Amino acid sequence: MTIFSRIVKGEIPSYKCAENEKFYAFLDINPLQKGHTLVIPKREVDYIFDMEDEEIAEFQVFAKRVAIAIKKAFPCVKVGQAVLGLEVPHAHIHLVPMQSEKDLNSRKRSLRRLRRESGRTSNDAPHTLQRLRLFLKRNICFL
Repeated sequence: MTIFSRIVKGEIPSYKCAENEKFYAFLDINPLQKGHTLVIPKREVDYIFDMEDEEIAEFQVFAKRVAIAIKKAFPCVKVGQAVLGLEVPHAHIHLVPMQSEKDLNSRKRSLRRLRRESGRTSNDAPHTLQRLRLFLKRNICFL
């Protein structure tokens, strides 16, 4: 069982943004930008292109709804989408608010690491989640 499956089952805590019967969205633990969210299928599948056509279409529509809320909650030029995932064998989409393409660079230091290195240890996730959920409830009506 992957760490993402354990998150879906509630065995590991997460900052859940949105969920339906097939998909789950939660804040990334090492965000590149405030509002960086992961979207995953609840069904454990390693490679996104192993998903059936209908399922991958539904996955993208779910991610789109989350991205719309992210853009409203954290004004940005666009919400970038990246499908990475060698570190966790469970398909997932990264949604990252972007002002420039540099904001989607996963090689740069995460916000969490930058805070830790500067001596600031506050956790922005609860406030980030509250702001994002407000827009999800208003505009998308799923949670």
